Amino acid sequence: MTRRVLLAECKQEVSTFNPHLSRTDDFGIRTGHAFLDYHRTVRNEVGGALSILESDPSIELVPAYSAFFITSGGTLAQADWEIIARDFLDGLRQAIATGPIDGVYFCMHGAMCAENEFDPEGYLLEQTRAILGERVPIVVSLDLHGIATRKMFRHSDAIVAYHTYPHVDFFETGMRAARLLQAVMNGRAQPVTARVVVPALVRGDELITETGLFGNCIQQAKKIENGPRGLSAGMFIGNPFTDVPELATFSFVVTDNDEELARCAAVDIANQFWSYHDRMQVPLISLGEMQGTLMKTPRDGTTALVDAADATSSGASGDSNAVLKALCECGYTGRTLVPLVDQPAADVAMQAGVGAEVNVSLGGTLDPSRFQPLQVRARVRSLSDGLFRSESFGELWNSGPTAVLEFGSFTIVVGSRAVNLYDRSFFYANGQDPKRFDAVVVKSPHCQHHMYAAWCSRMLLIDAPGSSSANLRTLGHRRCQRPIFPLDEIRDYQPIVEIYRRDSHRSP
Repeated sequence: MTRRVLLAECKQEVSTFNPHLSRTDDFGIRTGHAFLDYHRTVRNEVGGALSILESDPSIELVPAYSAFFITSGGTLAQADWEIIARDFLDGLRQAIATGPIDGVYFCMHGAMCAENEFDPEGYLLEQTRAILGERVPIVVSLDLHGIATRKMFRHSDAIVAYHTYPHVDFFETGMRAARLLQAVMNGRAQPVTARVVVPALVRGDELITETGLFGNCIQQAKKIENGPRGLSAGMFIGNPFTDVPELATFSFVVTDNDEELARCAAVDIANQFWSYHDRMQVPLISLGEMQGTLMKTPRDGTTALVDAADATSSGASGDSNAVLKALCECGYTGRTLVPLVDQPAADVAMQAGVGAEVNVSLGGTLDPSRFQPLQVRARVRSLSDGLFRSESFGELWNSGPTAVLEFGSFTIVVGSRAVNLYDRSFFYANGQDPKRFDAVVVKSPHCQHHMYAAWCSRMLLIDAPGSSSANLRTLGHRRCQRPIFPLDEIRDYQPIVEIYRRDSHRSP
């Protein structure tokens, strides 16, 4: 008997503190077999799911719609969200028109937000239920930085989340989701989920799952998931920069019809996390302290200047020149590599050509309330179209027309649009090797260890302005539930369990 499995994707992570709105052209949109063909070439969640589902001769894949963010960004403009939501749901309706659907795999992020819709993923799942009905099993994969809302749990049969940070298990997460969907479709699993809210917004090295305290919680979750009644378990630590009503940290456990196990395990994981929560903040140094360290310390290797406040992978604008300005002001002469989003500067360089000297303003084009332009005269060292493959997982990235500018001891790689900076792809694609510089600005809170930490002589974590600042009290949260750590003092935390179960599964 052939069973038809529908696949769809809608992924974006936003910082609602980034004033620059995201638009549909910030997404890669694919439908039908183009959707599947692309994901067969990269090691992401959909690719992992395909590796399982395509090996099952009884399954016919029904690709619907994929909207995959090119990089994280600001809140999605309402009109653009309505286009994506319409096309996503129309894709489902068209799939249903070709025949009955027996199961659904959705690849989502969990930290999406539109101007007038604070839970886009929950909305899409709610509408999907209205279209497909209550009996079709739906399994959803999410980033552990997602905000796992009640709607998401209510309208899905089970949720699967990453187990690693920095994230290296995209492919494996998709495989886990596909296997779980198979089990539900085959009548071998009846999922019941326990969810526990932990009122904490967290950052810092203790979240690195390989070495930090958070890893203990994940190991506990994996033990449950891989146990005799476990189906899925993990933690969502949210994205502190997506200020929405349900923003928090969550533990969750999905078991095979064992509510008591799910309930007890979710509480245990939440309590373990809470015992660590006050250690999950980042010790930052000021821009002035950074200046002092660089000017007084011998240049023995490369110093990573970690400007996570402008992390494009967390939704920041990428146009911060705060660290660059501070280095210019203190007269730092070490060779320094800096990434920057600045379309007007890139356009000037493109018009002038390689080798030309240009007067340009650098920074502050997208988030002008935080960053004021820096006027420089620079030489255009190289130009590119901005298309390249990521170092980490092979995705096709697009920084738009991109220029390498040089002035003084500074090399600035200027893209027209933001790309993820959690690896070195943007630098390498434009002919720049970070290891050949005295200092490199790293606009990501955490990268895989080999990217920088393994070889840099020091990592300076800087308290710079930006819409993804780890100095959370400075951002101005106004939508999320309160009280919440570290914005408020919480004297007594008592975990409360919510149970989700769908009682209308089909017989096999």
